[in-house]
Amino acid sequence: MTYKTLAVGIILFLSSACLPHPGSLPETPLSPPPSAKEEVSLLKPTESEDVSSQEIPPPPEEPSPPHSPSPTGNPLASSLDFPISDEANDDFSFEVIPKDRPKSKQEFDIPIVINAKVEQFIQYFQMRGRKPFSNWLARSERYIPFMRNLLKESGLPEDLVYLALIESGFNPYAYSRAKASGPWQFIYFTGKRYGLTSNWWIDERRDPEKSTIAAAKYLKDLYDMFECWYLAAAGYNAGERKIATAMKRYRTEDFWELTKYRYLKRETKDYVPQMIAAALIAKDPEKYGFFGIEYQEPLRYEKVKVPEVTDLRLIAQACEVTLDEIKELNPELSRGCTPPSFPDYEIKIPFGKKELFSKNFETLYSGERFQFKTHLVKKGDTFSNIARLYRVDIEPILEMNRLNKRSHLAIGMNLLIPLPKDQGPKPDRTARKKSGGTDHGSNPVGTTTYTIKKGDTLWSIANETGVNLGALSRWNNLYPEKKLMPGDKLKIEMTKISDPPEESGKKRVGKK
Repeated sequence: MTYKTLAVGIILFLSSACLPHPGSLPETPLSPPPSAKEEVSLLKPTESEDVSSQEIPPPPEEPSPPHSPSPTGNPLASSLDFPISDEANDDFSFEVIPKDRPKSKQEFDIPIVINAKVEQFIQYFQMRGRKPFSNWLARSERYIPFMRNLLKESGLPEDLVYLALIESGFNPYAYSRAKASGPWQFIYFTGKRYGLTSNWWIDERRDPEKSTIAAAKYLKDLYDMFECWYLAAAGYNAGERKIATAMKRYRTEDFWELTKYRYLKRETKDYVPQMIAAALIAKDPEKYGFFGIEYQEPLRYEKVKVPEVTDLRLIAQACEVTLDEIKELNPELSRGCTPPSFPDYEIKIPFGKKELFSKNFETLYSGERFQFKTHLVKKGDTFSNIARLYRVDIEPILEMNRLNKRSHLAIGMNLLIPLPKDQGPKPDRTARKKSGGTDHGSNPVGTTTYTIKKGDTLWSIANETGVNLGALSRWNNLYPEKKLMPGDKLKIEMTKISDPPEESGKKRVGKK
């Protein structure tokens, strides 16, 4: 009897430890200890039936960690939110993240500040500027991959690529009212300072690769000067002197502080917020409502070297592609050929065509070399007169210079004249006399130089030296936009000029 009483007491003690704490279940009076023949049950028959019908999983052996209260106030519900595994979790795995791991799409390597001005431009791109910005995004993937690589190779943040997004929308042919050109919008003198050639034949500011390299150099110089990417970006827009003067005047190195004053133009004040807004949208367009953007394929090309003044149609023929494909890969070429004075010009051709080009070009070039001549438009010139002067049709002249019959010929304009392969670059004798050119009897004997003085113009130099204005421009690769700088030297060819027929027995030396 004593043994049975002790056993029942132990069972009741252990059972009480498993029961919920007071208050969690309604209190019920304890029943008298069961006899040895009865099964021990902690719940009433009705309660045990309810529990078995609901099939509640067994509770964990150890109490679960505390959770936040569930909305319904049921502690069971909150405990089921985070089930605990019965298996041991002693084996931890540590992931070593390398320093040079690739950044996720939403990470930035330039400082990102979201303020009222940035939100204003985000809203503008979403609403009024939605259509052009969608076009910029579609075009961006064509250029961003290789531009990022070029910036990285220069040791710069890759996200600076979004400067080109707000500068030009990644349009190589973009041209501003300030005469800035290309995807990075270089003006002539800044482009020249960073190695970009710009003349009548070629404008390397439009070359996506060369202009990105130049932009990287310029941005690096700006950052070395200001040690702040916001100020560097503002300097890229307004010029470093403007930003340096503003910093000195208002005694601050904070870009956002400088925007509070009137000294900087509104365009410059808005430049950095625009860049931040454009970068935020471009990295996650769906987040800002830009769905279904049809991105262009990344630009892929190979480079081959060709002789100077090589017709682009010949290059397209050697690659067995269209002329438009070659022009699209080489937007820096302003005429339908490679520039003179570049004997081994590297031209871009479609990726995978290099072997085919090498196979075809040698045969095509040796048999069908094109010749070109430049013509400086003078007063009274018309397309018909020029075509008659060089004994060619009007259509090739118009096509080569991207003109039509209604185009206006301005005095001083340079025209590229394509000549048939069986015709030399010399017009007939009558036409040459009308155009003020030299006679067929001229033979080169040497060159001399002329040092430009202050106030000189091409016209005054031509009159002073007694040479043809068009020839002077052609010898020195001049073009209408080029300014003459005092101290620069011009090349002048010396020739033997035949005397009139009645004095044909004598020769004299003069300037061509």
